[in-house]
Amino acid sequence: MTEKREAVVRIRNLTKAFGDRQVLNGVDLDLFSGENLVILGRSGTGKSVLIKCMVGLIRPDGGSIQILGKDVFQLNANELNALRLEVGFSFQGSALYDSMTVRQNLEFPLRRNLGIHDQHKLDEMVSKALNDVGLEHAVDLMPAELSGGMKKRIGIARTLILNPRIMLYDEPTAGLDPITSMEINELILSVREKYNTSSIIITHDISSARETSDRIIGLVDGKNKVEGTFSELRVSGEPALEPFFRY
Repeated sequence: MTEKREAVVRIRNLTKAFGDRQVLNGVDLDLFSGENLVILGRSGTGKSVLIKCMVGLIRPDGGSIQILGKDVFQLNANELNALRLEVGFSFQGSALYDSMTVRQNLEFPLRRNLGIHDQHKLDEMVSKALNDVGLEHAVDLMPAELSGGMKKRIGIARTLILNPRIMLYDEPTAGLDPITSMEINELILSVREKYNTSSIIITHDISSARETSDRIIGLVDGKNKVEGTFSELRVSGEPALEPFFRY
């Protein structure tokens, strides 16, 4: 099915080392339009480094990344910033500004990136984004008043408010209890339906991988060692992934 879709992300032979530690060792992957692609692997296998390379937060040592047909490392600063508006990044720690209310956190990218200052328009966009993550009632709360799951949702809302075409989720269920994790998984699926996004979901949470993925890539020793559906990876026999499927 995926071979007939447009590839919105195309990565070839991506490498990255930190000193003597080779983190990415020739990663190849495609993300297709409308797809939820999970990158599954243990902590320290380079999953987060991979998506930080995608948005130019980390520069790889070699290889290429094309996003929406553009070579990330051939773009100038203005072009890269424009591309980043098309790619939503949901950070593992939510990355909310502690000194701002939820409303102000969501208004900030609209003012800074889109130059929107009309308060009626801001209110309308903030209300929609919060409604889409089920937290419209939290608009005037401070981050310190939010639970871990609420912070995740607000972080996703702040990303969605710019209407990105691609979503990158970095360990979206990390540190959450099982019920809240299930709610975040459901939100990821809901986001795709409401915003027509293509997504890469970085995780070592096998439940999240099962619930959110159309396809999974198993990242082992810095390489995309195996790929397929959840069911296919479960019987793949790859020793490095076998512990994930003991349940």
